Amino acid sequence: MDERERRIVATAVALAEEGGFEAVRLRDVASHSGVALGTLYRLFRGKDALLVAALATEAEGLAARLGKSPPTGATALERATDYFAAATRALCRKPKLARAVLRAASSDDPELAGKIRAFHGIASLMLIRALRGDPAVRLEDATPLEARSCNVLQMVWFAAMLGWMSGQHKQGEVVEQVRNAAELVLR
Repeated sequence: MDERERRIVATAVALAEEGGFEAVRLRDVASHSGVALGTLYRLFRGKDALLVAALATEAEGLAARLGKSPPTGATALERATDYFAAATRALCRKPKLARAVLRAASSDDPELAGKIRAFHGIASLMLIRALRGDPAVRLEDATPLEARSCNVLQMVWFAAMLGWMSGQHKQGEVVEQVRNAAELVLR
């Protein structure tokens, strides 16, 4: 993203932190970020695209933090649990933003699929590094089994986060559900 796109995403994040999904009105985002509404639409097709970009930005921030302080644990299960605890904390620390980006990531807009795949790529890389205990491993180094395991665990985490979003689960329960799944997948 260029500086203008970052400013737009930062504005959307600030609005979502204040009032959630409904507070992210594109006219307000354009006004607060100092761009014309047409420019915003040219860069981001709509609110969902803007919030998915915010999700990717949050994931990049988490990746940077985990690069400095990788998940800990003696086993792949412990490190995966530590990773999902960090990811859950990172998203839940801003609950209104979290609910907004989760809602956007659940969009049925096929044009967002590529952007959501990019987020999953970042998340997969962080998880592969946690599983291996190697902060330098690359995504293309993942074995087919590791790639499938990451995919399944991310789906469980996303479903648990949707449960958190709707008030069915507490933050700790999200991590416990993913840990239970990881225990089964990593056997």
